[in-house]
Amino acid sequence: MPKPEETKLVACVRHPFDQWRFPARLVEEIRRRYPGITVVHLEETTHLADEIAAADIFVGWNLKPEQFARAARLQWIHATAAGVEQLMREEIRRSPVVITNASSVLTLPMAEHTLALMLALARRIPSAVRYQEKRHWAQQEIWDESPHPRELSGSTLVVVGYGAVGRELGRRVRALAMKVIGVKRDPSRGADYADRVVAPERLEQALGEGDFVVLATPVTPATERLFGQRQFAAMKPSAYFINIARGVLVDTDALVAALRERVIAGAAVDVAEREPLAPESPLWTAPNLLLTPHLAAASEPLWQRQAALLFENLDRWFAGRPLLNQVDKDRGY
Repeated sequence: MPKPEETKLVACVRHPFDQWRFPARLVEEIRRRYPGITVVHLEETTHLADEIAAADIFVGWNLKPEQFARAARLQWIHATAAGVEQLMREEIRRSPVVITNASSVLTLPMAEHTLALMLALARRIPSAVRYQEKRHWAQQEIWDESPHPRELSGSTLVVVGYGAVGRELGRRVRALAMKVIGVKRDPSRGADYADRVVAPERLEQALGEGDFVVLATPVTPATERLFGQRQFAAMKPSAYFINIARGVLVDTDALVAALRERVIAGAAVDVAEREPLAPESPLWTAPNLLLTPHLAAASEPLWQRQAALLFENLDRWFAGRPLLNQVDKDRGY
């Protein structure tokens, strides 16, 4: 079994959003809990290739090919994000390096954020905000919009990628008397809170039943551009589409066209294919689109949960026990 005094951990999460960065305070906590461990915390990737060469554990978001090539001792990568598509390069997939992710850390805020988006769309909140900025009491105008303000109760939610976030969302909307249909690779597992779970082959049939369609699937070669013109056409004209997963899962032009041509009633997106979203992106001005800047997973307790998961897995690592949240490198999630 590995010993702390024989272990080097490198933590590097370079990101412009400070909530995603690895907090410096955790370095001392790791050293206190595991005496003798070598911990290197990098805020930039400039020296990552040098430091990763002797690392046993890497905590971060991504490793470039030239950095991974230097990581001769690396045994475990802990991704501080739920999505790990950026790590699914062939050289990492073929290696014996174990990958874990933070999916269990992010489920609560993402489920709540998604529910907030659903309520905002259903109750026409973006319209109310726009009229508020104009100081106009727009009761009639908002009611005259299509579709009218509606209730969640009695409507159907379709979650494409019915994993941890989908189940947390399902648990919440069941309290609102919504019907829940999940779409996932293996419908026989993890069907909690769903009225029905179907395989991806029945996606378009499920889309036709949804009043709200939430995209929460991981990025794999099979799911890139999963939603395009055909999938939006399969939805009800009165349905709303919500993407809280990754921007590459959706054909942006097809989504904008579906909104402009009223193929669907509206949409909310928390992610974009390239972030920050470019000023010229048509998403900024698409009709009936609510845009949030990749905040679904952000919350005050985020790093408390991140730390708890990391410490639990470090305890397991030094005890020789299986790690939590292990990624299936064949599936990519």
